[in-house]
Amino acid sequence: MISLKHIAREMGVSTATVSNALSGKGRVSSALAERIRTYAISAGYRPSSAARALKTGQSGILGLVMPDLTNPLFPSFARHVSVAAESHGLGILIGDSRGDAARQGAAISHLVGRGVDGIIIVPQKGTSPVIPRVPGVVINTRSDPRSTVSADHGGGGRLLGAHIAGLGHRQVVLLGGDAISEVQRDRVRGMAGGLGDGVSHEILWGEAGMAALPDHVRRGATAVLATSDLLALGAHSHLSRAGYRVPEDVSLTGFDDLPFATVMHPALTTTAQNVEAIAEYALGAITRMIAGEDDLPGGHAIPMRLVVRASSAAPPDVCRDAS
Repeated sequence: MISLKHIAREMGVSTATVSNALSGKGRVSSALAERIRTYAISAGYRPSSAARALKTGQSGILGLVMPDLTNPLFPSFARHVSVAAESHGLGILIGDSRGDAARQGAAISHLVGRGVDGIIIVPQKGTSPVIPRVPGVVINTRSDPRSTVSADHGGGGRLLGAHIAGLGHRQVVLLGGDAISEVQRDRVRGMAGGLGDGVSHEILWGEAGMAALPDHVRRGATAVLATSDLLALGAHSHLSRAGYRVPEDVSLTGFDDLPFATVMHPALTTTAQNVEAIAEYALGAITRMIAGEDDLPGGHAIPMRLVVRASSAAPPDVCRDAS
C-alpha cells in the first residue's frame, strides 16, 4: 500500500506537507497541493479511514443529498462531486430525496447519524433545509441567500433570451416547470432580461402551460424558451402533435445541455452548466469549513455557456423577407 512517506519521498517534500495537501489543511500552495493530490491518485493512495478517525475525530466521508436521481442532470453532478472528493482523499455517501421534502430531511438526518464530516446538498425546490451539527454547503441559485455555489441560472437565461431576440423574434413564450422553484424563477427572469424591451413575452408554467403552447403559436408566438431540456422535450411533443415544425414554425430552446439534447430532431439549442467547476468549488468550500474556516462567502455563481443548435432560427416572417 502506498504511504504518505512514499508520496513525500517521490515529491521531494515532507510527510506533513503531503498530509496537509491531502486533507486541505495547513499552508500548502494550491499548485503544490494539486500536484500532490494528482500523484497520490495516480499512485493508488487510499487513506485509512480508521486511522483518520482516531487521529482527527473525522470520518473522511461527506454526505451528498440530491433532489431526484431520476433527473439526468443529477447523476452527472454526483459523479463530478465524487471525483472531486476523491482528489481530496474523501469518500461520498449519497442520499436521494426522490422529489420529496420529507425524504430530504430524513436523508440529512441519516447521513449525520452515519458520522459524515459535512454535507453537500442540492435542495428540493422551495425548501431551505437545516443541516444540524456538521458543516453544510448548499448548491441552489444566486437568489437563495443560503446558496454557497451554483450555476449562474439568471445569466444562462439572459444568454438564451439575447440569442432569440438577436434572431429577430418579437413574440415569445417562456415555459417553466414549477413557479415554486427558485432556480426556474431565476432562469425565467434571466430570459426576460435577455429578450430586452423590444420583445413581448408571456410566462407559462407546468402541464397546463405546456398544453397551451400550440394556441400561443397560433396567436403569433414564434419561439418557446423552456427552463429545462426535459420541458423542451415535452414542448416539442405538444407542438409536433399540433402540426408545428421546429424551427420552421417556432424556435425552441432548453436549459442544462442534457445528453439527449443532441439526439433530438432537430438538436436542441440550450445552455450548459460547468458541473465540474461547481463540484470542485463545493468540495473546496466544505473542506475549508471542516478545517474550521467559518467566514466563507456565499452566492458564488459559475457562468453558463450558450450552446446553439438547429432548434433555433429566425422567425418565419424574417425568413420570408430575406428570401
